[in-house]
This record gives sequence, C-alpha cells and structure tokens, in this order.
Amino acid sequence: MTPSFEGELAVAVVDAETPGNVGTIARAMKNFGLSELVLVDPPALNPEGEAYGFAGRAREDILPEATEITFNELVENYYTVGCTATTNEDARSHVRYPAMTPDELSGHLDGLDADAALVFGRERVGLTNDELARIDALCSIPASAEYPSLNLGQAATVTLYELRELTVGESQHPETLHERAAEAEIERLYGQFENYVAAIDHPEPKRDKAARMFRRLLGRAQPTPREASTLQGLLRRGAERSADWTPEDDED
Repeated sequence: MTPSFEGELAVAVVDAETPGNVGTIARAMKNFGLSELVLVDPPALNPEGEAYGFAGRAREDILPEATEITFNELVENYYTVGCTATTNEDARSHVRYPAMTPDELSGHLDGLDADAALVFGRERVGLTNDELARIDALCSIPASAEYPSLNLGQAATVTLYELRELTVGESQHPETLHERAAEAEIERLYGQFENYVAAIDHPEPKRDKAARMFRRLLGRAQPTPREASTLQGLLRRGAERSADWTPEDDED
C-alpha cells in the first residue's frame, strides 16, 4: 500500500556553511516532488552564485521562494525529523535514540496529520545535541564505519529518494522495463536457429541438443522484440553466407 501523508512536508537546513549544498538540496527536492524549503541561519544565496548554479531547475521556484526562520520557529511549527549520516550514539548514552533509516521514514510519516520538516544540520557537525534534544524523531543513514560521514547534499538526496513514494506517488518508470518479444517472434527465432545449424552443416546427431540449449538460453535472456529481430537477421544472413561458402574463402 502506498503511504499517505496528510500535512505539508518541508525540508529545513540549519546553519549551512556552503551555498552550493543549499542549492543541491533544492535540486533534490525538485527531483522528488518537494517544494517548501526552510532555512535557519543560511549563508548568503546570491542568484549569480553557486547555490543557484547547483540548484538546476529548482532555481526557478524552490530556492528563490525559500523562507528563513529561527530554530525555535522550526520546532514550534513542524513535526521535526532530524536527518544525519551517523548518530555516534548507543542506547547507553543518547540524546535521541534509536534512529530510523531513510527507507523506514515513509512508514513513520504514514498517516501523520501535521506539517513535518526534514531537518538537515551543518556540514561539519550536523545538528548539535541541544538541537537534537528538541527534535521529534531522528533519521540516520547507515554507511561504512570507516567513513560514515556524507556530504550534506548527498545526505539530503539519499533521504528524499527514499521518500519518493510519499512525495512523488506512482513510479515514473513503466510497470515493466523489459518487454519480451511475442511468442510467435521467439518461435521464428528458434526456427531460424535450426536453419542456421543445418546451413553450417553442424553434425546432425547434435542439432537437437543445440536447439534445446538455444531455447534455454533465450528463456533466461528474455529477448526484446528488437533483439529477436536482430538475431533472426544475423542467423538468416549467416545461413545464406554458409550456403555460398567454400574452403577457399578462409584462405588469404
């Protein structure tokens, strides 16, 4: 069942140091169907600078329409989900524990009847413990223990991607990405293979085995209409060339 969300979903960025990261987040929002960007203590966002350069089409609406608020206003007006690459916390010592993963976030927000904000912190230190203490929930991105820190823009993109069913709805891909050729076309391909095997004078006792192997191969490969047509053409051409071939053709 596709999750539902009754309120408005915003993305909040707290005290970002790099304008380019704000632009990258705005672009990810555009990719995944979000439009409300909230900024707490943002850097200067020059329309001629890197924020707008990194924003793609989000520079037309999301970035210029972003609103600036305080952290107090953020927690007072939204159900907040702090988003971070790693918490460095455990059940024995924690401010907000445990954290859900991004793929669990849609289920967490499913049915929530309130405006919510995904809150991303600073590039170097994320959200402070004092800020985390005021956040309603925490989402953490699992990563390699050797290098768990993600770039701010990357973290936002990963998180928003996992929310796509909630924010975008139906997949933008067709129901099936692979169209198998019609059975009649596949059968013609099998027949063309048998003609080819005969044309190259494959030992007759081995022809049935070769045909069975070819069927198993195509059964696994699930050829598309174009692939089936191309293979038919190649086998037909090969059979025709074999009929005209003489041993001298291979001598240079």
